[in-house]
This record gives sequence, C-alpha cells and structure tokens, in this order.
Amino acid sequence: MKPSLPQGTRDFSASILRKRNYIFNTIKSTFELYGFEPLETPAVENTETLLGKYGDEGDKLIFKILNNGLDNPTKKDTARNDFETILDGKTNKGITERALRYDLTIPFARYVAMNQGQLTFPFKRYQMQPVWRADRPQKGRYREFYQCDADVAGSSSLLHETELALIYATVFQKLNVPVELKINNRKILTALATLCGGDDRMIPITIAIDKLDKIGLEKVKEELNARGLDEAQVALVESFISITGNNEEKLNRLEAMFSKISIGVEGVNELRTILSTFENINQHSSTSADKTALIVDLSLARGLNYYTGAIFEVKAIGVQMGSIGGGGRYDDLTGLFGVNGIAGVGISFGVDRIYDVMEELNVFPENIQKGTSLLFFNTGTAEQQHILRIAQSLRSKNISCEIYHEAAKFDKQFKYAEKKSIPNIAIIGSKEIEAGTVVIKNLSSGIQKEVVQSDIDKHI
Repeated sequence: MKPSLPQGTRDFSASILRKRNYIFNTIKSTFELYGFEPLETPAVENTETLLGKYGDEGDKLIFKILNNGLDNPTKKDTARNDFETILDGKTNKGITERALRYDLTIPFARYVAMNQGQLTFPFKRYQMQPVWRADRPQKGRYREFYQCDADVAGSSSLLHETELALIYATVFQKLNVPVELKINNRKILTALATLCGGDDRMIPITIAIDKLDKIGLEKVKEELNARGLDEAQVALVESFISITGNNEEKLNRLEAMFSKISIGVEGVNELRTILSTFENINQHSSTSADKTALIVDLSLARGLNYYTGAIFEVKAIGVQMGSIGGGGRYDDLTGLFGVNGIAGVGISFGVDRIYDVMEELNVFPENIQKGTSLLFFNTGTAEQQHILRIAQSLRSKNISCEIYHEAAKFDKQFKYAEKKSIPNIAIIGSKEIEAGTVVIKNLSSGIQKEVVQSDIDKHI
C-alpha cells in the first residue's frame, strides 16, 4: 500500500512545528496578558450540539461520525432507511450521534451552559485546539486546522470588544504581520434586513454579503435575487455595501439610513463607542501595537447565525489570503442549550493561514529554528559514560545537546551535525578525559578551541 494523507490534512516536520509553536506561544502569552485562562474540550461533540448553529452552509461542512454496530445483521434494514435520511441532508441518531467539532465557540458555549454554577463571571477563557470542516481544500483552507480563540462569557460591556481588538493589534505587531482590522455590527445588518422586507431576509443577505470578496458584487446581486430579494431590495443592499469614506462618514450615513429603525441606531452607537475607546488608546499610546487602525467595513457580515452585535475580521496586507482572524458578540448563544441571560463575545486566530502569510512575507525570526546546540562526537564505548555525564550536566543548565549514537568515522558525525543544523560539535577522547579538556568547534565560523570540560557552557 502506498502511504498517503487524507485530503486537506498535513504532517508537520520539526522546522514547521518550531514556526507554528512561535505563533502559538505569541498568541497564548498575549491572551494571558489580558487575563484569559486556558480551556480544552473534546474533539468529538454530540451531533445535536453542533447542528443548526452555523447556518445551512456550515452544517453541510460538519464531519459526522458513524455509530458503532451498523454492521449488526439485525440493524441492517433499519440502517439502510436511516441512511436515506442522511442522504436527504437530515441528521439521524440511528446512523450518527457524534461529530468532529466545527469550531471552538459552540463547544465553549456548551461548556458554559453545563458549568455555569461553578464559573466566576465574567468568565474569560482561551482555547487552542484543532477543528475539522468537510470543505474543499485550497490555499489557506484545510479540513483539519487549528483555531486559537479568546472568549468572554457573562458580560455585555463593550470594553471587551475594545480589548479583543487590542489583542489582535498586539499579536500581529509581535508577529510582524501588517493587517487590516475590520469591524461591523450585526444589528446594522438586521436593520438592513428590515428595510428589505423583514427579519427573514437577514440570513440570505448575510450569506450573500459574506461572499463579496470571493465572488464580486454582480454575483452577490445574482445570489440575492436567487434567494428571493426583488430588484429594489437588491439595490438597497448594494447601496449599503457601497458606502465609502472614513469611519465617521460611514457611521453618519448609516445613522441617516436607519434613523427610524431602533436596532440599527443601537448598532451604530455600539460601533461609535468601540471605535472611540480604541482610537483614544491609539492617541495616548507610545507602542506600535496599538497603532493598528480599526476600520468600519460594511461588507463584513460573518455568515454564522449566532452573532448578534459587533463582528470582527482580520486580513493580512500584501498577501492574497482570506481572513486570518474573526469573531464577534453572540449574546444569546448559551440560550441554544437552555441557559438564557449569559452574554458572550470572542475572537479567533487562524494559525494555519497566519503561518502561510508569515512564510510568504518571510517574517519569521532567524533564530526560530534553534534545536540542538551541541553534538558530542562518539569516540568509543569507554568514553561514552564520561561524555554522558557531561551532557547531563549541560542539560541541567538548559543547554540542548546530544551524543552521536555510535563510534563512527568523524566525517559521518560531521555530516549528521550539518544536516541537523547543529552549530557546535565537541570531541572528548581518552586524551581529553585524562587532561579534563574538550575540543569544541563552531561549524559556522570554523573556529576550534580546547577548553576545560567544566567551562563548556561558557563557550556555546
């Protein structure tokens, strides 16, 4: 059998993992600076936990897991009938009761609903785990990928939106990735739906607008027509997403457009508050992290059904790539699990896309690939015990080192060090053991010197 990987998945070598871990550690340390604490949830959730939370488009991308025992002869006829319901796009507990998680937000809401009595609110958690989507693999889009989320449950304060925007700004400044940080508000989109005939227009409008970058305005208009909007309503949507100017000019236009629709006015006021606070920090901050602009983007819709307020999206500048981060407020998410009154807001980082962007921009630090610092040449069985004791002493001082596995020719051991990019080699033979010295050579500079064995750490 020829070994292969499932489409949309990848292996990660040491060189890739070191870069990925650099991204993870940067995000994690920033989350913790803002008071978020870690959480992990299972890879598998009950199917009913996930279905109906992501809209029709999202539900189609959920990986469902077949139940055990479907090959039981007594169940075969029932299983065939149950499969028919699956093929019709419905779920069926007789076939599948569990699914791989689609994102980290719904599992977080489920966790809060189950543990509300033990949590201290506002509950601020971060989560860094893989998710799975039955999507068509392409550049920047995988079937298995990591998300890094930060969410706050139990508070309606817009302070959280501002701090989450600052987390985005801080992380991407640390990663040296220039970004556009975009914001909109689903209440404004709800007001647009009201102008277009009612709340039932909300989902068709947001799904279509969300595809604007991918398919262009004309295709969006065609999709709106196909979803039941007439020409006048499509023209309203077009005029909405065509509003231009700076943030203040856009908000003024929106204020006029939705002056008689209270939820629209509420959405505009929320944007004003978030932008004012964020920009005030910009003006009084000396750090470049806080200089990232927060831009009102009316084409931003975030097609997921659960968003109810401010929504965010991050795109890298200078790279052809989809969003590398996104999120927003979802005040009634735990209500899906019978627990009402717990407000929520959160953001997510797409690590796999961030990695691809950083590779294309060539912004990973040069020293990120640091692995083994020193290779001890194997000079014989008699010398190994002595070398191992020295190696253990260096490791206790946090100096990474290894011993070549056999007493081979030096040329072979040199080649091993070069292939693994180990910068230093050390030679301790019987003569060096007797003298208490070691020969150290830096493979980059070619400088070789003999030093006292107890001083090795000072020369690495």
